[in-house]
Amino acid sequence: MKSKVLAGAAALVLVSGAAFAGGMAEPIMEEEPVVEAASSSNAGIVIPLLLLLLIAAAASSSGGGGGSTIVDTAF
Repeated sequence: MKSKVLAGAAALVLVSGAAFAGGMAEPIMEEEPVVEAASSSNAGIVIPLLLLLLIAAAASSSGGGGGSTIVDTAF
């Protein structure tokens, strides 16, 4: 009888030791969402318009000699 009590106590100690092995967990804090005010900046449209203007200016000032060339083939 005494050995059964001793074995039961040893089993209880082993099981309860595993229950406290992890310790106390840190509390999980959820972050609050950050709401930013809407900006009235038009930078999202200004940059593509400037790029388009640059391309149009480069295309109109190009005098690459790609015009019509007259070739005289008469001998």
